[in-house]
Amino acid sequence: MKSDTIGRPMEILMIEDSLTFARITMGALRSGGIEHRLTWVSDGAEAMDFLHRRDKYAQAPRPDLILLDLGLPTVDGRVVLRDIRKEDRLAGIPVVVMTASTDEEDRLQSERLQVEAFMIKPINLQKFLALVRKLKRYWHADMLLPNGV
Repeated sequence: MKSDTIGRPMEILMIEDSLTFARITMGALRSGGIEHRLTWVSDGAEAMDFLHRRDKYAQAPRPDLILLDLGLPTVDGRVVLRDIRKEDRLAGIPVVVMTASTDEEDRLQSERLQVEAFMIKPINLQKFLALVRKLKRYWHADMLLPNGV
């Protein structure tokens, strides 16, 4: 049986306070040929508003993938990650932690919260793109529809 995928780009939410790293990540996604729409927020409080569709983010799309820095201003990325995993409507969203933290406890806590990957900055861009491609295939598999639907 032949199937088709729904034709919309992957929705990516990047939660990152470094303009430099955000630009590098956006460039990598663009050059990697990954069809996506990216929303970038630069602190934890703004991320929480986006994820919970509050205030100016009342019409925000549900992300298909979250790229999360742990060391964020206002609300720490670790708090954001715990919130994502405790909310039923957010818990299934794949999260990739991209952080400067080399603290083993951060890695272990992230793994306990079932992140897709824990990457330490500077990120190996080839490994990052390979991971996003893998997640995109997983995301597209979830969106397969039988012909004629």
